[in-house]
Amino acid sequence: MSALINACTTRRANLAARLEPGIVIVPSSQEILRNADSHYPFRFDSGFYYLTGFTEPDAVLVQVISKDQVQNILFCRAKDIEREIWDGYRFGPAAAAEQFGFDAAYPIEELDMRMAKLIQNQPRIYYPLAKEMRWDRRINRWLSDVRGLARTGVSAPTMMLDVRATLDEMRLIKDAYEVGILRQAAKINTQAHIRAMQFAKPGQMEYQVEAEILHDYYRQGSRSPAYNSIVASGANSCVLHYGENNARMNDGDLLLIDAGCEVAGYASDITRTFPVNGTFTPAQRAVYEITLAAQEAALATIYAGSTWNAPHDAATRVLAQGMLDLNLLKGSLDEVLETESYKQFYMHRTGHWMGLDVHDCGAYKIDGEWRKLAAGMVLTVEPGFYIRPAANVPKEFENIGIRIEDDVLVTADGYENLTAACPKTIADIEEIMAK
Repeated sequence: MSALINACTTRRANLAARLEPGIVIVPSSQEILRNADSHYPFRFDSGFYYLTGFTEPDAVLVQVISKDQVQNILFCRAKDIEREIWDGYRFGPAAAAEQFGFDAAYPIEELDMRMAKLIQNQPRIYYPLAKEMRWDRRINRWLSDVRGLARTGVSAPTMMLDVRATLDEMRLIKDAYEVGILRQAAKINTQAHIRAMQFAKPGQMEYQVEAEILHDYYRQGSRSPAYNSIVASGANSCVLHYGENNARMNDGDLLLIDAGCEVAGYASDITRTFPVNGTFTPAQRAVYEITLAAQEAALATIYAGSTWNAPHDAATRVLAQGMLDLNLLKGSLDEVLETESYKQFYMHRTGHWMGLDVHDCGAYKIDGEWRKLAAGMVLTVEPGFYIRPAANVPKEFENIGIRIEDDVLVTADGYENLTAACPKTIADIEEIMAK
């Protein structure tokens, strides 16, 4: 845990250095009832965890920033031996302050009382503005209490600023600790996808393949998927966010698997598409090779100083030309791109930021222009080709849905494909499935 705590200590200092004097409030998440008295599995707030490394529910980080010092305060659940018998270990404020490097820690029950004093005479408040109404209302109550003291000479903050404007930009550039965890998540996810390729065969249910993937996550130490797995065979492969995973897989079907694991809060996100019977048909092969070439073209544009949209533009150009080559579309390449007729078969973007959230934070444009890539950014590269039945679609191409997705770290001189070990050439896939 020391590497994580050291990283969090540095992040808190970096955040304070980027902000003007004031008070920062970053809450974590609450436990949420699933039904009756059973809760959903708890997942901490990503921004809170990024700054603290603390994983218990009902916690709040407070930073008091002045011109000459910064105080980091944690509010968390009180130590409660009785509740620990039922729910497990709690740090409590004293142990949390010591082990996670805070200047002070208090029971969460004291938050309202102490915050009404801490925000006095502060010029501004930073918090995740309008993220949760309960926090908007709570902070407004504190402000109202302080404003009531105006005749005593106490002033209330006059500025409310969204801390995510700064925090999200910090999270966009991964530090060494984060890159190490992302590599670990990518390795686990790669093995799970290989297991799925080795397991799948005609006659099985999609959820049986999903079970193999989840089993491999748990077996390797990932305690949770990063998002709901997509295990889509046949026509389901053309549904971008398919989630039922309950169809029977037929001989001749393609199987599109978009699945990712979470390790220490960080995501991996891989998509692979392969034939259930282990052998691509000529039509499947043709569409797959175009999609793979689109991904390769996108990857070639990734380096520090390139722009966010360069991979999408490169992939779209290759896909559009492929659609023309397969006689799925008519006209010139420029016409297809200008009219966006290619969106019949490719309707989504080519990637997204990735980190503590699988669709991670960070702006894609700066002042209206696509932002430049920088070393330390992590993004997915995931072109797709989805052919639903239509008047302009030959029978042999119907219900072919293909997506190929990898997780990529931008480096100073190019990129590192974190999931490169996950097979994606036709030869490699067919060889693995043949075994």
